[in-house]
Amino acid sequence: MSWVTENLVGMDWRLEEMSLYLGVEQLNDVRVIGICGMGGIGKTTIARAVYEKMLGHFEGSSFLANVREVEEKHGLVRLQEQLLSDTLMERRTKISDVHRGMNEIRVRLRSRMVLVVLDDVDQLVQLESLVGDRNWFDNGSRVIITTRDELLLKQFGVDKIYRVASLNNIEAVQLFCLKAFRSYCPPEDYVLQTIQVVKYADGLPLALHVLGSFFSGIRSVELWNHSLKRLKDIPDKGILDKLEISFDGLNEVEKKIFLDIACFFNGWEEDRVTKLMESSGFYPQIGIRILVEKFLINISDNRVWMHDLLQEMGRQIVKRESHEEPGKRTRLWLCEDVIHVLLNNTGTDKVEGIVLNSNDEVDGLYLSAESIMKMKRLRILKLQNINLSQKIKYLSNELRYLEWCGYPFKSLPSTFQPDKLVELHMRHSSIKQLWEGVRPLKLLRAIDLRHSRNLIKTPDFRQVPNLEKLNLEGCRKLVKIDDSIGILKGLVFLNLKDCVKLACLPTNICELKTLRILNLYGCFKLEKLPEMLGNVMNLEELDVGRTAITTLPSTFGLWKKLKVLSLDGCKGPAPKSWSSLFSFRSLPRNPCPITLMLSSLSALYSLTKLNLSNSNLMEGELPDDMGCFPSLEELDLSGNNFVRIPSSISQLSKLKSLRLGNCKKLQSLPDLPSRLEYLGVDGCASLGTLPNLFEECARSKFLSLIFMNCSELTDYQGNISMGLTWLKYYLHFLLKSGHQGHPASWFFTCFPGSEIPSWFHHKSVGHSLTIRLLPYEHWSSSKWMGLAVCAFFEELDCGDSCLITLNFDIKGFKSRSYFLEYPEGSTFTSNQVFFIFFPRGKFPEPLAVSNTTSQPIEVEFRSSIQERNTNNEFQVLSARVMNWGFRMVYEEDTVQFNEPNTSVDSINGLHSEELMILDENNSIIPCNNIEGKCLPE
Repeated sequence: MSWVTENLVGMDWRLEEMSLYLGVEQLNDVRVIGICGMGGIGKTTIARAVYEKMLGHFEGSSFLANVREVEEKHGLVRLQEQLLSDTLMERRTKISDVHRGMNEIRVRLRSRMVLVVLDDVDQLVQLESLVGDRNWFDNGSRVIITTRDELLLKQFGVDKIYRVASLNNIEAVQLFCLKAFRSYCPPEDYVLQTIQVVKYADGLPLALHVLGSFFSGIRSVELWNHSLKRLKDIPDKGILDKLEISFDGLNEVEKKIFLDIACFFNGWEEDRVTKLMESSGFYPQIGIRILVEKFLINISDNRVWMHDLLQEMGRQIVKRESHEEPGKRTRLWLCEDVIHVLLNNTGTDKVEGIVLNSNDEVDGLYLSAESIMKMKRLRILKLQNINLSQKIKYLSNELRYLEWCGYPFKSLPSTFQPDKLVELHMRHSSIKQLWEGVRPLKLLRAIDLRHSRNLIKTPDFRQVPNLEKLNLEGCRKLVKIDDSIGILKGLVFLNLKDCVKLACLPTNICELKTLRILNLYGCFKLEKLPEMLGNVMNLEELDVGRTAITTLPSTFGLWKKLKVLSLDGCKGPAPKSWSSLFSFRSLPRNPCPITLMLSSLSALYSLTKLNLSNSNLMEGELPDDMGCFPSLEELDLSGNNFVRIPSSISQLSKLKSLRLGNCKKLQSLPDLPSRLEYLGVDGCASLGTLPNLFEECARSKFLSLIFMNCSELTDYQGNISMGLTWLKYYLHFLLKSGHQGHPASWFFTCFPGSEIPSWFHHKSVGHSLTIRLLPYEHWSSSKWMGLAVCAFFEELDCGDSCLITLNFDIKGFKSRSYFLEYPEGSTFTSNQVFFIFFPRGKFPEPLAVSNTTSQPIEVEFRSSIQERNTNNEFQVLSARVMNWGFRMVYEEDTVQFNEPNTSVDSINGLHSEELMILDENNSIIPCNNIEGKCLPE
């Protein structure tokens, strides 16, 4: 093996891919391959490895390193001379100028099969001068170009482009450890520190190489920890300098776009960033594309993303604008810098952007309004819940983005003329009226005044023609929507949720042809919708839950694009029966009146989500033919009073989620759709029988189950043993259907009881359970399916809805939380035993890092129960988990489950793999000592 490829990490598969791109065996063409990626990603390393591996196939070869730097210092002629000298294997030929050099290369190499690598190219003229055309070389020749600029490769017309990906977690750990410890895994005392470094480097080989070399000289855990803390505050200069080369190649406008993203917009939606940049005259359609092609940002899921180290590099550039005084910088994002400027009144007209997120450091501080008033060039302002020493009398008219959560004044400054404003966000503000009269705000796209407690009416919209989003949720004093709303021809989102004093909508709301989302949930006084609302034919989501609406417009059937419809809690009297909602052949014989009338629900064939919860639906009011929604994926019938569900529900071929919680009269379930993935029947006290939910031939998906307080089922089947029986069937189904370990295949159910079944070998007392497992390498090849956990809660009475939170935490990694909201008015009438199955796939993906170590893995489960208070917020109750049980579940468990005459409790034997439970000294707990043992926390 060459010295170049020796000890390189993750190179084998990359070399295989490059070999396919190069096609060395094909001698009938000249092929040009580009390798591109961000600085420090490993482009040169890959090119060098390919070069060393393949140069023996060619009559001549040349590796021109650092083309950009060499050209800057010595010119293109030096590079032309080196290319000829290397490929012809002779003393350097003297060339007088670039044009002569181009001709010399063409004439002397056109009959030779050569391998040429041009490393770190940044100008098209470099390519044209060194490898200008394919006819300069003989068939079979290969040219490899590395660059940070993908557009350059496209302009030159390369045959293929190889985009270098970041290292995955395993490769990153190996590379760092090779540099820091001269081995592929860290010593026992340095595992967590290694994980922190790997997370910081985020797959960038340059950072891993530099940091590995740095930490190799530190042999104290304490010094490692200090160095890691310092690294977060003062990044490594060598890494940032290398990355800054790409920034230096941008023009001034592109640099402004880059710095705005680095300081403010990383992770934002591309469309929002584009519109904000447009309003600043930055030509973002071009600038963002250039940043993408230079690998300074990437677009994923329609969002703009920047590598953490590139972001840090950009922020360091801004800090250099003024080392001592933050008020003289263009952008402020650090809490301490913003507080310094606003507390000490050091703001200047150099500041273009300020972001201050909610932070305890500002509590009790009165900041300077005068400092904000000095900032005449401010384009971006984001503040949250700050106290000002005086009323603000001036805001910059240059503002494009204004977000001030908790704005403390009843109006905006009278001098504020924000004709360049694109987004206005003032949640929880004291604003009474946004502005009086007509304001020309032609660039304004979004207004968000959620929970502004004093807002009584909306502004006049006549000069706001481009508004796309209007969010007035929770404006509880709002009584009127201005009639001018009808001119908003581009409005796509209108949220009036919990506007409790709003009694009517303006009729010209029907002119909002582009409206896609309309939320009226909780508008208790709203009794009807405008008759012609059906003309809003692009509507996709409508929520009229908890309103006083008794009829829907006759034009309702025109909503052919409607995907989501929620009628939760609509219970007003209606002149017609439920049967009038549908166009079914079979109708209930004696239909009972219900609270809501629709004209033709069955015509909404695009519906994917339908919520009819808490609508007082009685027995017989669900039609026999329920297969009329071919696209329906989610159906919520919770809180109703029917006894059975028609068997035709099985015809909903795309249904994935069925919620029946708190249907207290429901006695049985029919066969369910084969694609169902979630079934919630918590609080169905009369439910006595279930279909075979895990029939192998009928089910193509895993199924998550929520059974709580189904007392008839538990009385009939036998409390605790029934819970284990369901778990048994579920695990057997997962194995047979090939879904074992799938991250979505988790199980949750609850029964009255006070004991942890003996099947759970490992037990603990308290509100949390902590276990220590042998390293991932010991079970990565095992038939381990997941973790079964049993938790015993003491008796609980919820006055309102409850939220049960289970935190699943692996030490050294980000924890995960799983929430289960328990229905309003529910009661744990006795102590409850919860059964939870966490599939193997629930372990965070970064856990794979640990397979390079031999360190124990510490897993902790924590619980809490919260009750929703009058402010619609959750507060912690005193109830807690009294006891825990835990068991590793393996495939052979399901085999034993399936054997005739085998009870669940009889399956108590340990597996060889289950000797993975460790004590506090990392010693394996012997089999005969496990049951009943309290594990250390």
